[in-house]
Amino acid sequence: MHKWIMFIVFAAASVLGVYLLTTQLPGKPVDEAASLPPGVTLLKVEASADFVFDQEEYKVKKGDKVKLKLVNKSGVHGLAIPDLGIDLQGDKLEQEVVFDKPGKYEMHCAVACGTGHLDMKSVLIVE
Repeated sequence: MHKWIMFIVFAAASVLGVYLLTTQLPGKPVDEAASLPPGVTLLKVEASADFVFDQEEYKVKKGDKVKLKLVNKSGVHGLAIPDLGIDLQGDKLEQEVVFDKPGKYEMHCAVACGTGHLDMKSVLIVE
């Protein structure tokens, strides 16, 4: 009798495992840069709930046409570069920009996201 119960439990666990493997796996990563028009590069900035951007500084070349994209990994954030007139937040998290003035530009979170909001900064360097 116990053998049949163990067999049924094992069979049910196997079916559940196969179901989860076939339906719950994440999709393959997509190369977003491949879908951009010729001459446009992608600059992806990732923001997270621990009040940081994924890099301390980002670099682009002067004259490059760049698709600037903010990705909120966790929490709700924005991206502002006041000296360049860039403000990504809400429904607008992407913008195509031509960086024509070399220099260092401060980037900061444009959404009051919590206690570490004021320290959420990075630098954009246009070479």
